[in-house]
Amino acid sequence: MFTSDQCYQAVTSRDRRFDGMFFTAVRTTGIFCRPSCPAKTPKRENVDFFVTAAAAADAGFRACRRCRPDASPNSPQWDTRGDIVARAVRLIRDGAVDRGGVETLAAELGYSTRQLGRLIHAELGAGPLALARTERVRTARTLIEVTSMPMSDIAFAAGFSSIRQFNDTFREMYSISPRQLRSPGTDQPVADELNLRLAYRPPSDFSHLLEYFAVRAVPGIETVADGAYTRSLRLPHGPAVITVRQGAGDFVDCRLRLADTRDLGSAVARTRRTFDLDADPAAVAETLRSAGLARLVDDWPGIRSPGHSDPVELALRTVLGQQISLAAASTHLGRLVAGAGEPLPPELVVNGVDRLFPTAEAIAAVPASDWALPESRIRTIAALSSALADGSVDLGAGADRDEASRNLLALPGIGPWSNGYIRMRALGDPDVFVDSDLGVKKAIAELNETSAFIGDWKELSKNSSPWRSYLTHLLWAHHARRVERTP
Repeated sequence: MFTSDQCYQAVTSRDRRFDGMFFTAVRTTGIFCRPSCPAKTPKRENVDFFVTAAAAADAGFRACRRCRPDASPNSPQWDTRGDIVARAVRLIRDGAVDRGGVETLAAELGYSTRQLGRLIHAELGAGPLALARTERVRTARTLIEVTSMPMSDIAFAAGFSSIRQFNDTFREMYSISPRQLRSPGTDQPVADELNLRLAYRPPSDFSHLLEYFAVRAVPGIETVADGAYTRSLRLPHGPAVITVRQGAGDFVDCRLRLADTRDLGSAVARTRRTFDLDADPAAVAETLRSAGLARLVDDWPGIRSPGHSDPVELALRTVLGQQISLAAASTHLGRLVAGAGEPLPPELVVNGVDRLFPTAEAIAAVPASDWALPESRIRTIAALSSALADGSVDLGAGADRDEASRNLLALPGIGPWSNGYIRMRALGDPDVFVDSDLGVKKAIAELNETSAFIGDWKELSKNSSPWRSYLTHLLWAHHARRVERTP
């Protein structure tokens, strides 16, 4: 948390970089806003600052209808940190409380309900239920604004247990009823395709993200075409398909096709994770510049460290693609998807995406004779898929990153490169420098050859913490551009 003076300075300057990192509550009006709210700046003695929207709402403040604090980007600290509170927040945003309650959330993290609630409340000013309620309101508001679904259907799709709870929560949060939020022109009767705008902190090198996804795309489950990325998702209540493209201003446009609207919150959370939409590019750039990497930062402003919507899929893709080209890896993965992937319902098929990636259980059941790979690689795939299937390796939203790394490295054929790549993309760790990667080594050699950097790269990477994953991506981007320009 920033100091009160830092927060008020951000509010005075209406600095959009701080949206979602804290919320400003004005005691004289009873309203809380994002730092960049265009309303008149309140007097310093009249404001309080909260880490989360849930804490502001719990304190009795209502959300500003002008700046929509509920629609701001999330704080990047929940991806940066690996402690129990950060892990809990990631699980709550993925819908864990709605699916199994606080008891299930606490059990997954290895804490008692009371102990977990005390830890979260002490740091965030609100407990797990309040955080989950804020996520439900965000989901419900999206459905209210972009569909004409009945309010009762929206309430249960968003995770509310009753219509009364749904109405009371909206009145507490916005001082109006849910029905008053609906625009007269809303005419989409069912949520077969939702069109959303997802906010991020600028700048963002979205075109580079598309290039990154394009060269790794697996036929049947993802495609990049016409400036958009489309892929299938395996969600708790059924499959979904997302199509994401650059939108106007500081937003990406996301089209969602859901088999079950209860998965809307999870789909949005996983899309944000895939595109690293909650990143703080200003903090990343400042740290890397201080480390002596200004040239790389200037060459790729707003570069992101993409995550993945399905950590299990990413881990298996990583192992299958070891020591072969990206094209060869896509070929092997395409065969796997065609043979063991589940077909999507016809109403979800779009842009050639018609299947789901196989589950860990399905991959563990693939006979060794079906793999056109070295025996050692087949053994690694079998060991990893079995460990993911039985839960001995946990890569979920609330996983302990260090424990996951130890369990991965204990498997045959999993080395530092695979572990680092999985930790960076599947577990969303922003501080991974994959120095054993061939592309990273070549990029460093190229930079040293041109005298762009001459020095100890271990020291440079150390000084780039906690954003070393972005350094890895900068080096990959530099090498890829060098290869493109080389005849």
